[in-house]
Amino acid sequence: MFELLGDANTVALIGLIGGIVLGLAARIGRFCTLGAIEDYLYANDDRRLRMWAVAIGVAIVGSHLGMALGGIDPLGTTYIAQTWNPIGSVIGGLMFGYGMAISGNCGYGALARLGGGDLRSFVIVLIVGLSAYVVMSGPLAYVRIWLFPEAMDLGNPQSVSYLAERLTSIPAWVTGTLVGSAIVVFALTNDRFRKSPAQVFWGAAVGLAVVSGWLGTNWVATHGFDGETLQTHTFAAPLGDTVFYLMTASGNTLSFAVGSVSGVLIGAFLGSWSKGHFRWEACEDPRELKRQMLGAAIMGPGAIIAVGCSVGQGISAFSLLAYSAPITFAAIFAGAALGLRQLVSGLSFIPER
Repeated sequence: MFELLGDANTVALIGLIGGIVLGLAARIGRFCTLGAIEDYLYANDDRRLRMWAVAIGVAIVGSHLGMALGGIDPLGTTYIAQTWNPIGSVIGGLMFGYGMAISGNCGYGALARLGGGDLRSFVIVLIVGLSAYVVMSGPLAYVRIWLFPEAMDLGNPQSVSYLAERLTSIPAWVTGTLVGSAIVVFALTNDRFRKSPAQVFWGAAVGLAVVSGWLGTNWVATHGFDGETLQTHTFAAPLGDTVFYLMTASGNTLSFAVGSVSGVLIGAFLGSWSKGHFRWEACEDPRELKRQMLGAAIMGPGAIIAVGCSVGQGISAFSLLAYSAPITFAAIFAGAALGLRQLVSGLSFIPER
């Protein structure tokens, strides 16, 4: 395969396949962070949050079994190789969650809606990607590094399962498998959720898509020649990566990020078309557009500060039981709850004209 495609194209294909699954899950399975939080807070329905729990549990079990079989080297991942900054997780998570609520979608959700013909989401996708780059490697990168210094500590993986291994000598993969299984069992304790097999299926599919990213990129990194890094799905900086690739493709190479973003668009299109939901939509209210642009501009930097978005920290980092994952996800939930409450009461800080 490497001789035929090359390392970069191979990891892009891996990202594409997983992204298609994620796009289908969003459009057919209604897998959505903000939607799950809205259902829980305002409809007294936690089934979509339980879908998220199934995705997390399956991702944890799959990733830790991959570690046990030598298919994943977690020390090559950003989430547990980089020393955890709790302040960054809280502030970045709050920013991301609040921006997600104000704009009406996270980066992943905006891609899924764009694949269904919603042109309003195109603005969100562009601004999240560009604002993430501004803070990640652009003019505000120095400010970010000063406020939230980065440090590497490869000898002390920032993961609960590895911490348990150091304290008890129980292998990390055993702890991870037990924790992930417990999360799935907890999600299935709800009778209404158990009677929604489609929701259980799509939650599990999302978790497996995340695992496929780890396994696939690890395989390429191990057997390839270009030193590809381990990665899986996340949707903040990869939106910027995709825009950058579209502008410089003749002098650039494909990447997992480009494949993942493209896959979500394709999967979302196929899902919306199969359900008869595809239709072109545009923003008719300038005030709504301003709100969406503001939220997207907050989301991008928040994801970079938190080292991941609702998918990146909420599932991908969780799959490795990174210290940052539960704190960031809780902060995203809190930020989204605040933003939704403000939407209900009215956004007085956005002028009518």
